[in-house]
This record gives sequence, C-alpha cells and structure tokens, in this order.
Amino acid sequence: MEDTAPPNGFESLLAPLPELREELTLHPGPPGGDGSPTWSLQDPVRNLFFRIDWTSFEILSRWSLGTPIAVAEAVTTQTTLDVGPEDVFEVVRFLTENELLRIADAAGSQRFAAIAQRRKSGWARWLLHHYLFFRVPLIRPDSLLERLSPLASSLFTSSFIKLTLAVLAIGLIEVARQWETFSATLIDTFSWQGLMGYGLALIFVKILHEFGHALMAKRFGCRVPVMGVAFLVMWPMAYTDVNETWKLPDRRRRLLVSGAGILTELVLAAWATLAWALMPEGPLKGAMFLLATTTWVSTLAINASPFLRFDGYFLLCDWLDMPNLHQRAFALARWRLRESLFGLGDPVPEHLPKARHKGLIVFAFITWLYRLVIFLGIAVLVYEFFVKLLGLFLFIVEIVWFIAIPIWSELKVWWQRRADIRVTARSRRTAWLAGALMVLAIIPWRLTVESQGMLRPTQSYAVITPAGARVAGLPHKHLSTVAQGDELIRLESPELALRQANLRQRLETLSYQARAATVDDELKSRRLVFMEELAGVEAQLTAIEDELRRLRPLAPFDGVLLDLPPDVEAGQWLPRNTHIATLARLDGWRVETFLPEAEVARIGIGYWGRFITETAGGGSFWLKVERIDEDASRSLPEPMLAATRGGQILAREKGASLVPDHAMYRVTLRATGQPEAQQILRGKVIILGNPTTLAAAFLRSTSGLLIREAGF
Repeated sequence: MEDTAPPNGFESLLAPLPELREELTLHPGPPGGDGSPTWSLQDPVRNLFFRIDWTSFEILSRWSLGTPIAVAEAVTTQTTLDVGPEDVFEVVRFLTENELLRIADAAGSQRFAAIAQRRKSGWARWLLHHYLFFRVPLIRPDSLLERLSPLASSLFTSSFIKLTLAVLAIGLIEVARQWETFSATLIDTFSWQGLMGYGLALIFVKILHEFGHALMAKRFGCRVPVMGVAFLVMWPMAYTDVNETWKLPDRRRRLLVSGAGILTELVLAAWATLAWALMPEGPLKGAMFLLATTTWVSTLAINASPFLRFDGYFLLCDWLDMPNLHQRAFALARWRLRESLFGLGDPVPEHLPKARHKGLIVFAFITWLYRLVIFLGIAVLVYEFFVKLLGLFLFIVEIVWFIAIPIWSELKVWWQRRADIRVTARSRRTAWLAGALMVLAIIPWRLTVESQGMLRPTQSYAVITPAGARVAGLPHKHLSTVAQGDELIRLESPELALRQANLRQRLETLSYQARAATVDDELKSRRLVFMEELAGVEAQLTAIEDELRRLRPLAPFDGVLLDLPPDVEAGQWLPRNTHIATLARLDGWRVETFLPEAEVARIGIGYWGRFITETAGGGSFWLKVERIDEDASRSLPEPMLAATRGGQILAREKGASLVPDHAMYRVTLRATGQPEAQQILRGKVIILGNPTTLAAAFLRSTSGLLIREAGF
C-alpha cells in the first residue's frame, strides 16, 4: 500500500476524504454486462446521471469512514471485493473531475478553478462551437405534463394500440387502392406552396414527437425539466431533457421512453393515412396527406437512424444495454485499426462476447462513413445558402471540425507512439504498402488522354428536313457521286403547296383590283389598301417559295452521298430535323472529341493521337491535334456522343439541343491517313498527352474547384 500514488491533494493514505455534495442521490441501475449490479449517481442541480459499478458504489457507501485506507479496508472485509486505496483514489478523481464534491477550503476552490480554466475557451472557439451546435431552452414542461398525463393515459392502453394497428392496416390498403391518386398528389406537392406545407407539418410532428418522450417519461415518474430547440450547424431540431430515465432500472421502460417519439409519429402517420384515404377532396384532405407523408419520412429516414444521436441511437443503447455506445464502439474500432496497421499488442478497450465485439467495430466504421456523407452534405448546403465567400469559409470550417480534426487526432496518437510502431513487423508491412501507394500517386504513369469522338469528312454537308415533309423522290443512292448543284433529295409538303396555291390566287385577285383602281372612280380610294395587301401577300408567297426550295436541297460541292438509310423511300413522311444523309468529300477526314478542362490542359496543337472505331472492320489510324476551343461548348453538336445515345458525355436536353452537365472543350484532330470504312463513325480517341500523377490531378481539380466557387 505504501507504493500507491495518491491523487493531488492527498499527502497520505490517512488524509481525510473530501466531502460529497449533499444533494447527490443514488438509484439502482440495470445489471452490468457481466451480471454485476450497477447504480446511477444523480446530480439533480445539473440533471446529470453517472453510471457507477459495484466497487464504486461500495466505496461511496462507506465514504463517511473518512480516509482512503479505512474505506478500502472496510470494503475488503465486509464484501467479497478486493479493494485497495488506489481504487478509492480513482473514485476521488472521478468525483473531482465531474464536480461532485463540496468545496470546503481554498485548495478545493483552486482545483475547481483549474478545471473551469481548462474548460474555458477563447472567443473564437466559443463562437465556432456555438455555430456548430447550441441549445435554446424554451419551456419547463413538468407542471404541464402533470396535468396532461391523466388525459393521455388512454393512449398507453392495449386497446388503443390494437385500434391503431387496425387503422394502419386499413389505411395502407386504401392507399394501395388509390395509389395513382396518392403518387400524383405527391408530385403535385413539389412546389413552393407544397414545401411550405411540409415545413409546417414537420414542425407540428416534431412538437408531438417531443411530447411523446416527455409524457412517457412522466408516466414512469421521471422529471422533465426542459424542452427546447437545438441547432446543429444552424439547423433547428426539437429536444427534450429526459435524462432522469437513467435512474430507471427496468430496461424496457427506458426503451419505451427512447422510442416514444417514434411511436408517437407512427401513430400519427397511421391515423393521418386513413384520414387521407377516407376524406373528400379539399384542404383538410391535403393537410392529412402532408401530415402522413412527412411523418413516415421523418420517422423512418431520420429518427430511426442509430448513426447520429437521434432516437434510433438511444434505442440501440438501451436494447444492447450499452451506455455511451458510440464512444465505446469508436474505441474498439480505433483499437482494431491500430492493431491491423501496426500490431501494437494493446489490450482490448473492453472485453465483450465475440459477436458483439465484431458487430460494434463494424457499426463504428459504418457510423464514420455515414457521418462523413452527412457532414459533407451539410457543408455543401451551408455553402449554397450563404454568401459565396462566407459559405466557402463555413464549408471549410465544417470539413476541418467534423472530418479533419478527428483524423488529425488519430495521427497525433500514431506520432506519439512512433517508437512502439517502429519495432513491429506489421508496421513495416504497412509502411511498405503506404510507400507503394504513395509511389503510385506521385509517378507520372498517366501518359494518354482518352475520350470518345466522331469521325467525319473534313468537308461535309448534312441533309436535314427543314419541316415535316413527304419524300417525293431519291435522285441518288448511298455512296453515289454527286456533282455541285445536283438535287440531293426531293421533298414535298401538301400543306405548303396548298398555301402557295391560295396565295397565288389571292395575288392575282389583288393585282386585278389594284389595276382596276387606276380607272374605276369607286375603287380609286382603296388603291393604297390594295397595294399594301398585295405587298404582304407577295412577301408571304416569297417565304413559302423559299421553304419549298429548301425541300429540294442542292449539293454545295462535288462529293459522295453517305449515311442514306436504306428504309427511306418515296411516299414516306419524315418529321422535322430528320437527318437524311451527308454529302462529303472523301479526300480528308477529321475527328471531333470533347474533353474536360483538366484533360485539355495536358494536350496542345500538334499532339499525336489514335482513333479506334467502335464498328467492326472500321480499323484505326493516326491523328494530329489541329484545333482546341478556348471556351467550353455551350451545347453538344454531336448527339451520338451523349450518354442518352450510348456515348460517354453526360448531357441533358434543353429545347432542341443537348447541354453537357460539365464544362467540355471541343478538340478537332486531323486524320493523317484514309479510314478503311468511308463513313461517319464513332470511336475511341487516344491522345499522347503530357504525363500527370494522381496527386497532381487531385490537387489541380480541388484547387480549381475552390478558386472557381469562391469567385476569385
């Protein structure tokens, strides 16, 4: 015992123990994982609870003995536990750090002042913490809950539960029968008015959710000191302080309190679903729809998640009977990570059954991944909703706080234990693997730029129907030689022909009336009107004749007719903008491709490439970069390169054109030889570009994104 190191403030094993705060209370807790009893130590001033084990309980029960040695000897002789003064010192440390001792002298005041100073942070850290998370207490509902509990007692009966289950079954059956109406109503709510309705419904649902927790806790005799709103990255969430449920030894009751919010929402969803199905059309039916859909989504997608500290997490804690589940799972996952990477041989943070041990490690890694996605999404939303530069700053703050700092903390532990890490065989293997990955990241192994392109003649003319028309004749066949000025195809439009005939007849009538007005005194006063109408009809007739001429396109140069579909024949109707054929000169060929900005930066004029056709037998040949557009293409002129047509470029239709989802630059390459297949083809383009590394590509794209989004 003489070797035991007492904590600060104890000069010997006979030094008097500090006094406990008088208002502290002990409550029986549930059995521990090993079957040993536990207790909950309550601090009623701060409404905090601390789960303590059997040893700590026996020590606190004999605290009045006054000295560490006396307490340790009494516990050892009066129980089956083997307790030493060091165990008493650990309890003293626990009580001191959690401010559960009375301040009886100047030394005690100094200790608490030191603890407060350690917790104190600068204004910047305070501001950051209160931006990321803070609570606003709104009401003290305990007296209200006392009055509401008798009124709500019927909601906790088995009869009401059975009735709600029947209502749920009938409601789901009715929704299935009216599914088309239900889905159509859902689509109709995707508007500003619908979103506002969902917002109001969500506020109402969350208020009932929190009262569900509060009423269930009050039913089991727990005090509910406060209800309010918590803000996570400025996003409001209702909360209820039901910490007193820690004093409930019955796990089933704790589960009911934790799940009361979800149960309340499910009950509300069941009744609202049936109400929507049975009500006539009107505002009330629409309100029931908003209430039902909002409740189902918020319950199943948000509250039931155990990966953040929502209801699902506390339900899982109580179901497994594992308080502080996240911290314990994270500790096991960090231990497993270090052992897998370095083989340090550290003791397991907590001994659990094998299945639960593995399950908690998997749960921890899933939680980390889930939080990464959630926090990245929140950061993006913050960036979008704030002023550009401020949004970028807050985005970086959240990435650093939620993602970078936890990673940095783990790396600091690795650095502090570098002496232990350096000596293990597994550490050396991990170092070799990390080195290999680093080499892959910094070696310029990417030598080519690959994309998809269209092969077409250097000089070509697309034959496209200017309007809906009927094929009157095909003067030429596929691969026919065509001379300049030859008619490529004859189209006809009965509607245009009829309009032309009517206009000509009208023109003749107006011409006669205009000539007659020069000699007839009665018509002379209307001569100017006749002349104006005559000019208008002539203009319309000219426009019609131009359209009819466009229905018979002429060859602008000597060439060969390509891509004429074999199923096009006389008498067939073709819609507007139908591609019929292409007139081309086969003495030169080019390839057009589209590249993102990062890839365009790796090539230049004169760089060599290769084109490999997708069509069997098309062959391949060499290319040379001839032109690179300085500006990104606003539209995609080659529809066959779009993903909707089997290409690789993501694009969306906007009117009659295709718009790329990302900035793409057109690159034109000249073929140095003649293709084996004399036709327009799609294929793979491989350009020998400047070598690059994965690390450089990542840094370039990240910095480019930050600079572009910041608006610098």
